[in-house]
Amino acid sequence: MVQTLQASNVNLRVLIDTFGLQRRRDDQFFGEWREDLPELTDSEKQFLNKVKEGFLNLVDHPPIQERAVQVSILGPMLFLADFYLPPFHIQTEKSIEISEEDEGVVIRGQVDILLVKEQFWIMVIESKGFSFSTEAGLAQLLAYMLANPHSSRPGFGMMATGGIFQFVKLVQGNPPQYAISDQFGTLNQVNGIYEVFRILKRIGQL
Repeated sequence: MVQTLQASNVNLRVLIDTFGLQRRRDDQFFGEWREDLPELTDSEKQFLNKVKEGFLNLVDHPPIQERAVQVSILGPMLFLADFYLPPFHIQTEKSIEISEEDEGVVIRGQVDILLVKEQFWIMVIESKGFSFSTEAGLAQLLAYMLANPHSSRPGFGMMATGGIFQFVKLVQGNPPQYAISDQFGTLNQVNGIYEVFRILKRIGQL
C-alpha cells in the first residue's frame, strides 16, 4: 500500500529512513556560501538598506505574514540579483512530487518560489512565516529539492523567515547528502542581508 504524505508534515527522520538522506558537516562539501563571494556596490548596499527598513516596518506592525515577507523582502532581493531576467525565470507555487518505490512512500507538496534556469532547478526558496524557525522548514525544503529531476547537479535552497536566512545544498546520489550554511540575521548590527545577497549572487553564477 502506497503511503502519501504532505511535504509540510515531513520531518528529517522520514527523509533519512525513506531516502537514506545524510547530513555532511565538513567545510568542503558546501563551500559556495563562504568562498568567492562577489563584493557589493554602493548602490546595492543602499537598496538592501531599504529592504532592511521595510522589514523593520513589518516588525512594528505584527503579525508578520508569509506573503508580506515574500513581497517586501524576498522579491526585492531576487529582483536586485537579476533572477527575474533571462536565463532565469520564476515559477510560483509549483506542485511537485517525490517517491520511493521500494518503501511505497509518496510525498506531495507545493514550492512557494521556484527558480528555474533552462529547466535546471538552481534554487528552491521556502518562505516560512515569521513565527517559524528555519529548522521547522528544513525537512520540507529538502523534500522539495529531492524532487529535482536534474539530479546530476547540486541543488541549492534558501529558507527565509524575513528575520533569519539560511542556505542549503543537496547533492543527490546514493545516498543523497546535504549541508546547511550559518544563519544570517536581518536585525544584526551589520546588515545580514548583505551576506545573504552576496550568496544569492554567487549561487546565480553557478
